[in-house]
Amino acid sequence: MADYKTDSIRNIVLMGHGGSGKTSIAEAMLFATKAIDRMGKTTDGNTVCDYDQDEIRKGFSLTLSLAPVIWKNTKINVIDTPGFLDFKGEALQAVRAADAAVITVDAKSGLEVGAELAWEMACDENIPKAFFINKCDDADADFDRVFTQLSDEFGTSVCPVFVSAGNGKMIDLIDMKAFTYDAKGNRTETAMTDDLQSVAANYRDKFLEAISMTSEELLEKYMMEEEITRKEASDALHSGIADGSIVPVYCGSAVNLWGIIALMDAVVESFPNHMVKKTETIIRDGKEEKLEIKADAAPSVFVFKTIADPFVGKMSFFKVMNGTLNKDTALKNITTGKDEKFAHIMTIRGKKQTEVDVLNCGDIGVVTKLTATNTNDTLTTGEEFEYRKIVFPRPYMEKAIVPAAKGDEDKISTGIQKILEEDPTIRYENNAETKQMTIFGMGDMHLDILISRMKNRYGTAILLEEPRIAYRETIKGRSDVEGKHKKQSGGSGQYGHVKMRFSHGEEEGLTFTQSVVGGTVPKGYYPAVEKGLLEAMTKGVLAGYPVVNLAADLYDGSYHPVDSNEISFKLAAKLAYKEGLPKANPVILEPIGTLKVCVPGDLVGDVMGDLNKRRGRVLGMNPYEKKSGYQIVEADVPKAEMSDYTIVLRAMTQGRGRYDFDVDRYEEVPGNIAQKIIAESKNNEE
Repeated sequence: MADYKTDSIRNIVLMGHGGSGKTSIAEAMLFATKAIDRMGKTTDGNTVCDYDQDEIRKGFSLTLSLAPVIWKNTKINVIDTPGFLDFKGEALQAVRAADAAVITVDAKSGLEVGAELAWEMACDENIPKAFFINKCDDADADFDRVFTQLSDEFGTSVCPVFVSAGNGKMIDLIDMKAFTYDAKGNRTETAMTDDLQSVAANYRDKFLEAISMTSEELLEKYMMEEEITRKEASDALHSGIADGSIVPVYCGSAVNLWGIIALMDAVVESFPNHMVKKTETIIRDGKEEKLEIKADAAPSVFVFKTIADPFVGKMSFFKVMNGTLNKDTALKNITTGKDEKFAHIMTIRGKKQTEVDVLNCGDIGVVTKLTATNTNDTLTTGEEFEYRKIVFPRPYMEKAIVPAAKGDEDKISTGIQKILEEDPTIRYENNAETKQMTIFGMGDMHLDILISRMKNRYGTAILLEEPRIAYRETIKGRSDVEGKHKKQSGGSGQYGHVKMRFSHGEEEGLTFTQSVVGGTVPKGYYPAVEKGLLEAMTKGVLAGYPVVNLAADLYDGSYHPVDSNEISFKLAAKLAYKEGLPKANPVILEPIGTLKVCVPGDLVGDVMGDLNKRRGRVLGMNPYEKKSGYQIVEADVPKAEMSDYTIVLRAMTQGRGRYDFDVDRYEEVPGNIAQKIIAESKNNEE
């Protein structure tokens, strides 16, 4: 692939709801530009972008992939993304590398939540946006309805440019020409019949209204009903897309190649290159500032994606943010402080890698075998700073990992560490309290793919089960007991005797005091008594969970001048503990978290009703400042009731709801639930 300069490079990300045709659009672009000689289908598992065996098995995208195409002497780096919510992290990585987003919408299904979320991500990244209404060949396609939905949801910036008139006919509103497409994707210019003139007039007025907002001169022309020339319209579209004031709408059918040429023409002619935004946000000495983008600056790259390939090694996807990167360049990783050599730099199309000598400012490439570099790292040869990092969503769906074969724990840990490098939306914990390995993902499909990758890449079969809840025990009352350990077996014996008062303590652990009078228990044995209690507290008297907030006062006892020793008093303390805690009103405590749920206002009632079923206490409700019509519901909810919340909230809100949950304290479990926990503990022991 030739050496393309910055002004001849476009980076576009294809985003949208799952099944809206993103991968098919990328495939159509590849075929239309003769990068491939036959078009694959996602259903057949033979597309360029969906090459992973899990993607082939599932029939849809699971990770971002690159598909650069050359059109009119311009390199278009097409970044295909998954549309399913479980893989939002992939879309966020792609958006960070892109200079514009093409959001796909199904002409039959209309505006779906995946397109709404894509819009949000593109707005958060502050990149230009365009819509492509796909599947216009469907018998039930309704372009007018879908365009109205887009206008109603996203406002007057939504601007028709290439519109469908039905029956394979499309109208270019810039040139006011109509085209007819056949089943093979061939297009022919067709006469503007009265029907087509009517469609064109309706959308042309919306088009002119949108572009007139880009300058006062055009607005005046529009208001005075003066003619706006093609060049004026094209320039207005270009500047409006770049500054975000215009969101153009194109249409077609990817599988039939309808509208694909028009879309690529628009990308080349109207979409911005990397340098149009002029500056990048960087962090220097902990402070945010702007860095000017220069093609002749010292080379600096940002790693936006990592693939942990067991055969090739670690693959780092990067964007040249500044300067020009030549092969064999040594860059310093500012994030880790390590030096890395870019011995071989490559472009990648699907899984096919092509080695190149140079990548210019704004281009996207891949390098293998960087030892100390991960996603979100900045590498440069010049002054030290870091590019703004991708903020990934926290995963909340938790499952415990069980090896399918004994002795696989080490293999599991190694495999998961590799996958964690690749997917920042997975979290792994080795929970010392519950003695379980747990994994957190974005949803059940996300975790299903994790299991598959562990097996296919690292030869480790794992099973997932519900994680144990880290319950605790404490006492609410008081007790006054004694513990005596006495053992005689010839020679010196063992003797320890303590009298103790147990009560609820203010500190989380053990509050140990001594009020012994007259030396009935020598001071030298106090540490042994305390140690005995600390060891005993690892297992409560109700269900065997650790005991917290325990106050113990040693007030009396006795000793033997020959037979007493530290072990005897340690054992005596444990006997006192076993007798004293059951008499002091022991209770089970459960972890309680603060839940903040962000949902559309009309679904607040459903959310609150569901929280009541989960023993939640709703604390209040506030408008969500970043999105009108949304509310944030705050509640206290037991962790034990949250295991399926990711799936339930998604179903309840059609994927529009999101939440944060943090365990911040423990509270007493209601009696009926405590009985179940105790019974379950006894069954496990048996």
